[in-house]
Amino acid sequence: MKIQTNNPRVLAVQTLARVKDGAYSNLQLNQVIKKHDLSDADRRLLTTLVYGVIQHRLTLAYWLEPFVANKKLDDWVRELLYTALFQMQYLDKIPQHAVFNESIEVAKILGHVGIRKFVTGILHDISRRGLRDISAIEDNIEALSVKFSLPIWLIKTLIEQNGLTETQSMLATINDVPRQSVRVNTVLSSVDDVTLSLESEGFSVKKSEVARDALVISGGYVAGTKAYQSGWITIQDESAMLPVESLQLNQHVKTILDAAAAPGGKTTQMAQMISSEASITALDIHQHKVKLIQDNAKRLGVGDRVETLSLDARDVPSHFAHQQFDRILVDAPCSGLGLLRRKPEIRYDKTLADVNHLAELQLEILSAVSQNLAKNGIMVYSTCTILQQENDNVVNLFLKEHPDFELVRTQTAHNLKADREEMTLQIYPHDYHTDGFFVATFQKIDVD
Repeated sequence: MKIQTNNPRVLAVQTLARVKDGAYSNLQLNQVIKKHDLSDADRRLLTTLVYGVIQHRLTLAYWLEPFVANKKLDDWVRELLYTALFQMQYLDKIPQHAVFNESIEVAKILGHVGIRKFVTGILHDISRRGLRDISAIEDNIEALSVKFSLPIWLIKTLIEQNGLTETQSMLATINDVPRQSVRVNTVLSSVDDVTLSLESEGFSVKKSEVARDALVISGGYVAGTKAYQSGWITIQDESAMLPVESLQLNQHVKTILDAAAAPGGKTTQMAQMISSEASITALDIHQHKVKLIQDNAKRLGVGDRVETLSLDARDVPSHFAHQQFDRILVDAPCSGLGLLRRKPEIRYDKTLADVNHLAELQLEILSAVSQNLAKNGIMVYSTCTILQQENDNVVNLFLKEHPDFELVRTQTAHNLKADREEMTLQIYPHDYHTDGFFVATFQKIDVD
């Protein structure tokens, strides 16, 4: 039976059940918000419940397990109980009696009398017995896994690569609410004018300390603003703007390849920085994603600077002239583990085998497109992940196989991590409270 309702808790439970079946949380949530007439408060509650439950799923499961034991639950019933636990433990403005009453009402709307009674019984049992303490878990890795709701393999890998102290610092922020940032489209507006426009609509706005032409904002639904609808801004994480900054674009750069461009955030960022004589060729393997690039470029008024093509980046050498491009950006397909705040379900979807497979693909793409870079040209390799398998390891393998390339220091507009020893730039989620990102910069050199 299809339920027609604008109750944010009902919508949260339904969305969570769909996400559990493989849907992306951000896409599902956007669809629900567009479909239902929700107040700002209800939209915030819906978003908070969906992301909160996904982020803390392993913790919530640990707390719920003693009360349901081996009972087989419908997906939506389990998600409903998770939303109740999440509100009780993480939302201090909602009293427990209200959580119980609202959760029982959701059970009544979505289920039959038996389920309502079952949910009521579980909630009262939780109130009587309390939740078991995570500190009772003896294994340190398992305890971290449950506390921060990350799979054990990921915890182990992060500790192996960064040490326990740095990993704990990272984990302490991994479930924070992500900041909302936008990039100002300087082709159509300016940072100052956009700031005034957003502030006039009630947003809090401050300049980014991470990326040029970026603003960190809060206070509402940015896609509904005049600035967004006029093409003055695009939604983009601050760290996602860094690969383009490191391309060292200037008036001498005429030809640019964006080898894995969809949905076009970095393509349009480059487009607003190039001269009228320059052009960008933007690729994606999927035609429907190529259309996203075109749509974004058109919305931002830079469609005339971007040519698009549906093409596997590994096939670039057979479609373009040797050494054709002055600059190449390879924002490679990756595990996305730097996006855990923004796409929390990624932590449960990926395995170490997936990471290793992606690293092989990334090296194949780099090796292919490198043939089309002009001498002395710059090629930037970036990922939105935090694991060395897809980052430093890929860079080292590429350099070993391509002596006609050297690694140069990654540069950013705000000179981030100026005291680092590495030529590459790794941004972790706790460094600036942005997405995790990795950027490596290569230059093609003459080899005797």
